[in-house]
Amino acid sequence: AKAAGVSVMTVSYSFNHPDRVATHTRERVLQTADGIGYRRPHPTATALRRGAPLQIGVVLGEHLTYAFDDPVASAFLSGVASECVARGMGMTMIPVTGEEGPKDSARILSMDVAGYIVWATSDDNPLLQALEETGRPVVVSGGPTHKNWGLVHLDDYSVAREVAALAVRGRQHPAIISLPEAQHRLQTLQYGPEPVTTTFEVHRRRLAGYRAAVEEAGLDWSEVPVLFLSRNDEVEAKEAVDKLLLKHPATDALICMSDRIALAALSPIRASGRAIPEAISLTGWDDGTEAEREGLTTVRQSLRDQGVLCARMLFDTELNTYQAPCSVEVRSTTGA
Repeated sequence: AKAAGVSVMTVSYSFNHPDRVATHTRERVLQTADGIGYRRPHPTATALRRGAPLQIGVVLGEHLTYAFDDPVASAFLSGVASECVARGMGMTMIPVTGEEGPKDSARILSMDVAGYIVWATSDDNPLLQALEETGRPVVVSGGPTHKNWGLVHLDDYSVAREVAALAVRGRQHPAIISLPEAQHRLQTLQYGPEPVTTTFEVHRRRLAGYRAAVEEAGLDWSEVPVLFLSRNDEVEAKEAVDKLLLKHPATDALICMSDRIALAALSPIRASGRAIPEAISLTGWDDGTEAEREGLTTVRQSLRDQGVLCARMLFDTELNTYQAPCSVEVRSTTGA
């Protein structure tokens, strides 16, 4: 403020409320700030000055144990936490499964946090309305898309299409093990479902990509069994794959929407006497350490980096849309 010859309030308005400052004054403030290496107000200092909360809330549509049991969720939360440490802020996890209805919404509304990061959830989750009512900044990981919120996501459709093409190459009877279909989180077996009916935006995009690959291989999507799990869980996935292979013994390609599901599928596949990839191909999504060890063809993404990006976007109140990088890692479970 001293260097620019203006008040502290004018500097604050220049960064946070530019509509309240004359254009030439704001330009002088920003040029002065750039000259001394000052980028923007530190969120911790701003929070202290305003008496605002010194923590953010991370909304998980799962039970609290999921944050520690699931390696993908853990990596994401680690990224959020690292940025919180760098900013001198705290992090509060808010596990809300939707099972308690109004109570879950009340928890969201009662939290003393500066803003929220939302782990991918369904379009029809009533908690989204509660988040909107808080009037606080929100950043979503994965989806759903909201015009007033930040979003960090992948090009799920394109990379799903690419990895599925590897799985179905030279195959006749593919099957898909999907993450939940909708907020109700019921395990269901469907044949050639319309991706648009899936209310999780991330899962919807991936299914659309899988469908494109199946049809481009000359196969009939309407005949493809798609098993929606209730959650990303090894025990459920193992039992589901076992039942699927018994019901559809001709299955020669298994496309899984997460590494956790694909790795759980290894046991029932091997128990059935099928050789991978000769008798059945297998793909996952995430690319953790175990996926590499098992030679799993999968989609590589950095959930930790995405957590950092979500937190950074929230702290800087730059609620934009950012497409994070991802790629297909071709390994032995899909053959040459």
